[in-house]
Amino acid sequence: MLSVTDDGRDRWGVIGTYALAGAANQMLWLTFTPITTPSAQHYGVSANDIGLLAEIFPLLYVLLAVPAASLLDRWFRPSLAAGALLTALGGVVRLGGDTFAWALGGQVMIAVGQPLILNAVTGLASGYLSERSRPLGIAVGSAGIFLGMLMSLVLGAAIGGAHLHALLVVDAAFAVVTTLAMLGAFALAPAMRVSGDVTGLFGLGTVWREPGIRRLAMISFVGFGLFIALTTWLQTLLKPAGISASTAGWVLVGAVVAGVVGSVILPPPVIRARRDHLLFRAAGLATCSACVLFAVWKWVPAVAAGAALIGFFMLAALPVILEIAERRAGPAGTSATALIWLSGNAGGIVIALLVQAVVHEPLVAFLLMAVIAAAVLSVVWQGSLSGELDAVAPDLRAAS
Repeated sequence: MLSVTDDGRDRWGVIGTYALAGAANQMLWLTFTPITTPSAQHYGVSANDIGLLAEIFPLLYVLLAVPAASLLDRWFRPSLAAGALLTALGGVVRLGGDTFAWALGGQVMIAVGQPLILNAVTGLASGYLSERSRPLGIAVGSAGIFLGMLMSLVLGAAIGGAHLHALLVVDAAFAVVTTLAMLGAFALAPAMRVSGDVTGLFGLGTVWREPGIRRLAMISFVGFGLFIALTTWLQTLLKPAGISASTAGWVLVGAVVAGVVGSVILPPPVIRARRDHLLFRAAGLATCSACVLFAVWKWVPAVAAGAALIGFFMLAALPVILEIAERRAGPAGTSATALIWLSGNAGGIVIALLVQAVVHEPLVAFLLMAVIAAAVLSVVWQGSLSGELDAVAPDLRAAS
């Protein structure tokens, strides 16, 4: 769909500012997650209402993934800019009336912008980086997303609660600054050349017919779904063991920090060596083993180590999945990225709901997640998916 700019130079400024804009979007998405109870008291609503402020994101993503892919395929930079602008504007709107209605309105705007930002990661790397630099570019863009998750957890613990308005001001300022920085980088960089017209439902249908991409979508569904379920319910599941919400929050911070590190250092060598299957196996085994550990032994250092291991391998797998999907999809790269994110968000909804059904039985909940992680190992044990990166499926070539 997109090809590198004519002069062949790598534009790392564009990639870096995009990563920060992605971080802003994720940070604003999860603003209220680590401070649910204080936020409910601040707005005078229930904890379930505050949960809705985060839950609308995967729901809207599932609905908007196809339109977002179509817009990016046809008008890439304007659509990505619109996603960033919606994020910044939503952050400002949340400050409007200091009420739940204003907070919800701002969250909806940010959620609408999210698929325009997330779906752009592989297309931006294709448009502004050489083929050799592309795996690192996708890793950096993905790390920005995880950085935003980390910032929301840290800022929530440091500022939130009694100072919710100050936290919202910081969030809005970061979103505005990063959006302006990305737009400035676009203004200085040459436009990308667009080729092909694989968009929307046709694009998703085309990439779905490629068996390797179906396997990647399944891995994303389970892997990202498990990580969302863990981050959503870990505090609740650890509470009966006497582990405080604050301690559980720092365990999650450690997991995301490990994920940011893993997502930067692991994907480039894994892609170059075509050892993606080994990374996926490590992620599945780490998650399965850690969930069994959480079920039977809730010693805080052991839980922290297990969560960090999950984050390190699980989050590092995402940029590898995106890179392989983009290369296998050829001209339908943006649609492939949309399919991967769509699968991950759908997995987050489904697995989080399954865990919620048994959330009052921590042993059962952790063992359920272990079984789900073990099940995906049968998919990733079939060998490397990046071993065929140079071969584009015939139906995708025809689509171009």
